[in-house]
Amino acid sequence: MSTLQPREPYSSVELQKLYPQNLQLQQVQILLRHGERTPVTSRFKNAGLPANWPYCQSAADFKSVILSADHTLDTLGWKRRMEGFGPSDTPLLATGPKGEIDSICQAGELTNRGRETTLALGKRIRKLYVDDLEFLPKTLSGSEVALRSTPIQRALESVQQAYTGLYSPSQRTPGLPLPPIVTRTMQDEILFPNEGSCKRFGELARAFADRAAKVWNDTPEMAYLNKMIGKWMPPVPGDASGKPQPIKVDSHPRLTGIMDTLNATHAHGSATKLPAEFYDQKVRDYTDRICTEEWFAGYQESNEYRKLGIGALVGDLTQRMVEHATGGPSTTGFKMSLSGCHDTTLASTLTALGAFDISRDKWPNFTSSIAFELFKHGDESVRIKQSTSGAVWPSKEKTWWYSLFSWPKAATNARTPLAELAQSEQDKLDGYYVRLRYNDKPVTVPHCRLAGNHLAGDESFCTLRAFKEAADSFTPKDWKKECKMNLGRSAFTPEIERPKGL
Repeated sequence: MSTLQPREPYSSVELQKLYPQNLQLQQVQILLRHGERTPVTSRFKNAGLPANWPYCQSAADFKSVILSADHTLDTLGWKRRMEGFGPSDTPLLATGPKGEIDSICQAGELTNRGRETTLALGKRIRKLYVDDLEFLPKTLSGSEVALRSTPIQRALESVQQAYTGLYSPSQRTPGLPLPPIVTRTMQDEILFPNEGSCKRFGELARAFADRAAKVWNDTPEMAYLNKMIGKWMPPVPGDASGKPQPIKVDSHPRLTGIMDTLNATHAHGSATKLPAEFYDQKVRDYTDRICTEEWFAGYQESNEYRKLGIGALVGDLTQRMVEHATGGPSTTGFKMSLSGCHDTTLASTLTALGAFDISRDKWPNFTSSIAFELFKHGDESVRIKQSTSGAVWPSKEKTWWYSLFSWPKAATNARTPLAELAQSEQDKLDGYYVRLRYNDKPVTVPHCRLAGNHLAGDESFCTLRAFKEAADSFTPKDWKKECKMNLGRSAFTPEIERPKGL
């Protein structure tokens, strides 16, 4: 739930098992959580926690693009200093615990530590896919790597750090153009569960959060949290006695807010630590367990929750794999993509696919990642299924006008559900497999355990057909439209709607 402790690189024996010779790696899409950051809000000053954290040295070395006097683009080097209100509203420079003024972090900002760990993640990716597997070239000379990020700065900076670990400047061909990083406006962002831009999902999320409060607020686990750290809670609003309010799922701060500060402080130095009681193992375990259920139970129980929360992203990931297999339209010929995202992205994706158990699995650590790996079977007889169906593309008898506008038809759209694809298009998926690795550990999608849905002898290698079926079950056809549907209806269905295969 805090800093990731990565495992050692795979041994040669592990590599042979994880990457069998009869499977050829085709494409890798990596979702990576940003690195260590400051809390998103200042909390627990009464416990001695400084409001200003001095861990953002990058703030002392900014460079910005400017238009110079001769109307050419240039760069301006500058340093940032933070200011706030002092006595009688007098402006006052923000200072760290030891009087630092040039490395003060903003709320939720990627810290020096976060840059180090995401850089290290990029180096680990290089060790596997460049050095061990030779999937990517030693020196980058083209567009083999695609970059994507949410518009949130810590995610953007983390993907930059990971890319630099994967290919440092000396490992890129001189003159290689700057790498484009694709982002979206916040209202269009689906690289994390977007409650703010999807009204119906916001309703669903609040309903499951309210249920979590009813389930957990009066439990022995919550009582233990109050016993250990409740004395540092702020007072009840309007209560002149100053008595601290009890910790609850829906207290102020919420339990997730407490976890936010706990995790951030645990990942950083002694100058920004909470009292020892916050790091008691039971405190950490109970907080993790309750918050994980509050945020991710909906993905285990409601197909609408899965669709609106993370379905559009899983649809994107699946579409790129299908297009690679079928030769469909693609905006880029990348071999690997790196997407800077968030803890909620990773846990939501895994839970929606049935590969994350909220009663057992922990909240994703900083720099956690999921690698979606696409393989092709090397045996032609296995790879290509004989079919008597006709060609899917326009025949030679069709006019040039017809062929010019035939590409976007639904029958050839990789986003089209498997059951609606022409048989000839479905056949193109044969011999392709998808494997997920979460923090370097293979995970198995439940739907892929069924007979015929995986590589013989290894359920973690899901057939692309089966993976697409699982993804199709919660990929929205029109995310923005569906975000406006069912408003005001109950979030809970008469029967729990488990992920496909569970």
